[in-house]
Amino acid sequence: MENYIKSINIRWSDLDPNYHIRHSAYYDFGAFIRMSFFTEHGLGEKTLQQHNLGPILFREECLFKREIHFGDEVTINLKLTKASASYSRWSIQHEIIKGDDIVAAIINVDGAWIDTVRRKLTIPTLLVSSTFDAIPKAHDFIQL
Repeated sequence: MENYIKSINIRWSDLDPNYHIRHSAYYDFGAFIRMSFFTEHGLGEKTLQQHNLGPILFREECLFKREIHFGDEVTINLKLTKASASYSRWSIQHEIIKGDDIVAAIINVDGAWIDTVRRKLTIPTLLVSSTFDAIPKAHDFIQL
């Protein structure tokens, strides 16, 4: 897959007292696109529940580049930057783009999979592998 991009509707509730996007909304945008991708590629909520599987994050950071205001046209993308061969550990990067080409923020996350019954880290099923194989890879992708 070459690119995976979603448009984001900036809601009034996304704003802070300075009338630009509050910092925590950026993380919501990242979670939105990850779960949108997972769902569209066979890893929706019901499937994850059936397999007692859940994604977890170890690290989540946002680099703020440009302000985003209510009414701005914004898109977000998804790129796999690192992953183990089994996809038990992974890193994903999102760019939040304002207008046609202004990078407003970059979100980096490091994650893994948890067995939701045992509450322990787990190596995911082949279902996860087929979904993660479809994630666009960053130009500097690293296999761990």
